[in-house]
Amino acid sequence: MCDPQSRFVARARRRFAMTRECAVLLPGVCAALADPRQPGLDDTCLEKLLDWFRSLTWFDPTVELVQDNPCLTELLTSVLALQDPSPSILSFTLQLAGILASSESRFQHLQQEKLLERLFGREGPRGGAAWEDASVRSAWVKGVHSMVHHQPALLFLCSTGGMDVIFTLQGDPSLFVASAASQLLVHMLTFSLESETSKALSTKDCDWPACAQMIVKHIQESLQSSSASHMEQSLKLLSSLFGSCFGSCYAAWTEVLWLDIAKQIESFLLEETVQAQPLLANLLLNVARSPVFCGTEGSFWALVTSALEHLTPVQAGPLAVGLLKLCKCPQDVRIQALTVLLQPMDCILRAASQPLEFAGLLDESVSDPGTVESLLSSKTTCAGLLCQTLAHLEKLLSLKHLRVDLPCVSLLRSLMTILQFCNGFLSPTSPLGSTISRNLINCFRVQKSALDVLAALSEEKDCDTLIGSLFDVLLAYLQSPNTSPTVLKKTFQATSKWLVHLEELSCSNSQWQQTEKILEDVFVVLQKRLCSPCWEVRDSSLEFLTAMVKCLRGQKEFRQCLLSSEVLRLTENLLEDSESYVRASAVTAVGHLALITCFAPESPVIENLYNKESIVAKLQEILSTDSEGFPRRAVISIFTKWLREGCTGQLEATEQFVSRVIQTVERDLDWEVRLGGLELVEVFCSQTIFQLSQCPYAPVSSAVTSSTPQNELLQVFCRAKLFGFLFGSLCDCDKPVGQRACDVLVGLRGHFYPVSSLENPQEVDDSPAGRGIAWLQKTLRQGSLAQNFPTDGGGGGVDFQDPESMMLALGAIDLLELHDELNKSSDHVEESPQSLLQDILATVGTIEDNEVDCY
Repeated sequence: MCDPQSRFVARARRRFAMTRECAVLLPGVCAALADPRQPGLDDTCLEKLLDWFRSLTWFDPTVELVQDNPCLTELLTSVLALQDPSPSILSFTLQLAGILASSESRFQHLQQEKLLERLFGREGPRGGAAWEDASVRSAWVKGVHSMVHHQPALLFLCSTGGMDVIFTLQGDPSLFVASAASQLLVHMLTFSLESETSKALSTKDCDWPACAQMIVKHIQESLQSSSASHMEQSLKLLSSLFGSCFGSCYAAWTEVLWLDIAKQIESFLLEETVQAQPLLANLLLNVARSPVFCGTEGSFWALVTSALEHLTPVQAGPLAVGLLKLCKCPQDVRIQALTVLLQPMDCILRAASQPLEFAGLLDESVSDPGTVESLLSSKTTCAGLLCQTLAHLEKLLSLKHLRVDLPCVSLLRSLMTILQFCNGFLSPTSPLGSTISRNLINCFRVQKSALDVLAALSEEKDCDTLIGSLFDVLLAYLQSPNTSPTVLKKTFQATSKWLVHLEELSCSNSQWQQTEKILEDVFVVLQKRLCSPCWEVRDSSLEFLTAMVKCLRGQKEFRQCLLSSEVLRLTENLLEDSESYVRASAVTAVGHLALITCFAPESPVIENLYNKESIVAKLQEILSTDSEGFPRRAVISIFTKWLREGCTGQLEATEQFVSRVIQTVERDLDWEVRLGGLELVEVFCSQTIFQLSQCPYAPVSSAVTSSTPQNELLQVFCRAKLFGFLFGSLCDCDKPVGQRACDVLVGLRGHFYPVSSLENPQEVDDSPAGRGIAWLQKTLRQGSLAQNFPTDGGGGGVDFQDPESMMLALGAIDLLELHDELNKSSDHVEESPQSLLQDILATVGTIEDNEVDCY
């Protein structure tokens, strides 16, 4: 027996083999492509054709592909014979030739035909007028990249001047071409080393393979060049090289290359005016990720330390955060990286008061503190440096395992200082502090970044002493009319995170009075914001309220503050807001508030306007009548949440509730609402099965399918009109709806029938019910083409509310086949190679019935 991998490869080869139908169509396609009189095909069509050839050649490296289809080499010859081929056809030809030459046998065949020299050698387009077109240069690089998968291709390039062309294209004015050339050099160097991996290497005595030697020599010469552009190209190439599999799979060669260039890199660091400095951080970080430099000693880490000292704070920041994320980095380097990262925050803290009221973040600096002070003192660089630093700190705080301790208390104090600078609530006495404060006033970018870090810092455990001061800052932002809507949204998010932290703190320290006072202040602000004339503010306020209810609804102080405020009434009023986004957020907030006011066992007595019946009726009205999709989606989402949490009462009441919702949802024009209805049905089915079955997770045997609980289940589902909705959804014109409905039906069938019967549907008899099921099968095969699918029991003799008929339908309809059909890509037919070739021929007018597939 062959192993699974071999079977997969065999199937793939059969799938991507050249079929007889494609072989018949291919000569016509090749002739059309080479004919200058034919209209040009669009690039998407040509790219699909190239993708097909990539698939063909990947699984079949033999020469038979070009021998059995001589039209391919004829196409290459014909395009080369054209005096002025269009750039798109020439680009296609170059890429096709590279793909065909990717195996050694086909490469030799094309060499014998003398085609490769005319395409990729000195005789090719690289010296002509066509070379002026960037798409042709890009195609040449892509073709070479496809071809370089065997040694003869490498030798061909080295002997025909191809390497010099690639080196030149590194500096191409087209960024796409330049990037592709750099990636090609990385691939060529890595590939040329594959045959050398078995050799024992030492850093003192080694010889690069010929192609690799040319690339390494080019790198070294460029690094020493007086041309800044050549220097930058080589640094980018080195960075890509060390960041590729070369750095991780070729340890010995990595070390050899690094030793060759280390001195030059060090000189770049010391020459602080060199244009190459911005690229050094990325290069050093990629080298640091190589297994070669995992040790704690060596000249490399000394160079990294030097980089942290000599690079500007903006340049050193990405290097510092990258080093802190590495698993294997010397601890002293890690501490130094953190110091570099915290320097701007330390400067903010020290500038806030003079004489210094609080200790700074750092005992000593890595680089000159004056550099950071200068950047923060400049209006043009202050915000950029702080935003970069704050983004890096947010990344570090998101890590599960940070291998260095953050000074969280001082960091929190620094963040509060930044926020106070930004809204003008802090007037520092030091000249530096006054300058920074002027630079940051009303700086929304810095405010949003600082609030993001503040929210992330709520997960830390060492900031309890500053909790009162922190909420003073947050409340000042929530109250200020100058706070922009986007900053207010961030403030709400940070506040909700810290309220959760405050609750945990109160539970452990019994600080109820502080918690109650903060909550009262928050609700006063929230009431004001819910009445804002700005819809974004009303929307953010409702989202904040929902977030609080989710996290704090079990807290007594929170419930008391909520019920004693006007928030409930104001939130309910916003169900009729003029903005659909606000109505949707109001629906979500009301739905979550109902878990406190209506459905909780200890629900308080609320005025008649805010009771369970009133809320349910209002939400059902929105589901039925709101003209926008967002509020209706929110309603169905809330109904599903209520159902999950058991808020809809006993089974009979839940059955009626679900039935009413289904009858509304199945007529909705928004597919996401219908999809939400199916999720509601799925939850209802699971809960009902759980309630009525002795062991809901046990597989059902054929012996118990007629038991009382099973009959009762079917009756409940039929009374709720589930089956009409589910079977009708299988024919929905929006595929996700049909897929979800099929998933639910497959799950139901698995409950009512043995699992083994899924692959063997039952035969239907010639009874009226059987004929109805046969009609249903035929209709479902039409999918979304089925017209006016009946769900009321009148179509085709199918009664969707009859338990016996539905039991028969579940057993007889091939749901697995439907599942496979629904999960097929919508373009699985149109994107077949045969269809693609037919489309090309139809486009150029060689097929009489001009029926082109649209995809």
